[in-house]
Amino acid sequence: MAEQRNAQEKNTQEKDMNQLLKVRREKLAELQKNGKNPFEIMKYDVTAHSMEIKDHFETMEGKEVTIAGRMMFKRVMGKASFCNIQDLQGNIQSYVARDEIGEESYRDFKKYDIGDIVGIKGDVFKTKTGEISVHAKELVLLSKSLQILPEKHHGLQNTDMRYRQRYVDLIMNPEVKDTFIKRSKVISCIRKYLDEQGFMEVETPMLVSNAGGAAARPFETHFNALGEDLKLRISLELYLKRLIVGGLERVYEIGRVFRNEGLDTRHNPEFTLMELYQAYTDYHGMMDLTENLYRYVAKEVTGSEVLTYGEHTMDLSKPFERMTMVEAVKKYADVDFDEIHTLEEARAAAKEHHVEFEGRHLKGDILNLFFEEFVEEHLIQPTFIMDHPVEISPLTKKKPENPEYTERFEFFMNGWEMANAYSELNDPIDQRERFKVQEAMLAAGDEEANTTDEDFLNALEIGMPPTGGIGFGIDRMVMMMTDSPAIRDVLLFPVMKSLPNEKG
Repeated sequence: MAEQRNAQEKNTQEKDMNQLLKVRREKLAELQKNGKNPFEIMKYDVTAHSMEIKDHFETMEGKEVTIAGRMMFKRVMGKASFCNIQDLQGNIQSYVARDEIGEESYRDFKKYDIGDIVGIKGDVFKTKTGEISVHAKELVLLSKSLQILPEKHHGLQNTDMRYRQRYVDLIMNPEVKDTFIKRSKVISCIRKYLDEQGFMEVETPMLVSNAGGAAARPFETHFNALGEDLKLRISLELYLKRLIVGGLERVYEIGRVFRNEGLDTRHNPEFTLMELYQAYTDYHGMMDLTENLYRYVAKEVTGSEVLTYGEHTMDLSKPFERMTMVEAVKKYADVDFDEIHTLEEARAAAKEHHVEFEGRHLKGDILNLFFEEFVEEHLIQPTFIMDHPVEISPLTKKKPENPEYTERFEFFMNGWEMANAYSELNDPIDQRERFKVQEAMLAAGDEEANTTDEDFLNALEIGMPPTGGIGFGIDRMVMMMTDSPAIRDVLLFPVMKSLPNEKG
């Protein structure tokens, strides 16, 4: 009985909604019939925005302004009415009187719907209740909304729908708009900092024949014109290093990369990566750059060098902690890999501590498994984890005094990897041997292993200077700066499974 009643209520709601949508289209048809088609208006000269008017009321009071935006509220009271206009900066009230804008315009205004986009010319004033407003002299409909916005007080609550219809999310949830304004500022600040450090921004190919530079499975496609299979890049690394070979000593790129992997709160198959390479420095130079860059961006975007994310507070004003991966595993798992000398000993330690490994895993792989199992979650404050095993670092210089390890670091905050950096391997002979190991791993079933890139090897043979390089996940950085719980909250249009009506 309850199910039948719910079905009837849903059917009634759908009929009511369809009727409301029909009315909106009828209003548009009437406007068009009377020569007032809003979609024929080409431009509207806006002279002010809502917060600009409110913040500078003392100097703007009594002055004429022209505003435009979406009507989010309307209250008609006979010969005078109020409406609320939402623009880029926020909301502002407008007082609309019949005697001021004329009978015909006022009659049209009364038929406007919530969601319509309007332009208003009028004087800035303050109402008796103290609200800064615009007294309309002219009012024009700029675009007719044929859909109905979610109910104001409940907003757009359905998370899946928020991501699918981000345009509605931005209208209904001001904090969402603020997140993406901050995202833009994060990227702008990164560019400003690096430009001032003498770095040059470049662009490299997205469609490549060999997707290298990271451990990830690529997306594959076919280029009809050349009759060749290509891949979407998984990294920016190998082309940027070619530019270092070419003599561009400091380069960076901010761009999309694509990895054919799963979806979760920190992973999306397409995401924004920033990689930079600097000749004549090493991974210590990259640590200093990372520390200074993060402090600068945090201060510029949030106004503070102390970030709050969920229940954690992270202080970027203090020197970032630096420890080796071996030291970190010893500290948090009480296992000292300096005392583990053979693969058999590493496997025995893994079994003792219930760390799962595969037959192809070598000693360095097992050290990394210990790190992932016991250490990462503890790295809340900004921390550099240094000196990764060579087995998991195919593009990194070995430590001369201990060639089982490399000059590599990962930067952690909030238990997340935020950046990955190396003293870049510039020995073409060593690099070829590393590629051979990667090819063997690929043959053994590791779909994320690298394949040999002959042109990159040729570039190294031309000669690459000592170089430091780093990759930043921009999306995670924005999550941290905006206290956003999921990567989808900082991507305007995250990847979603297609709905039935969206499939071609």
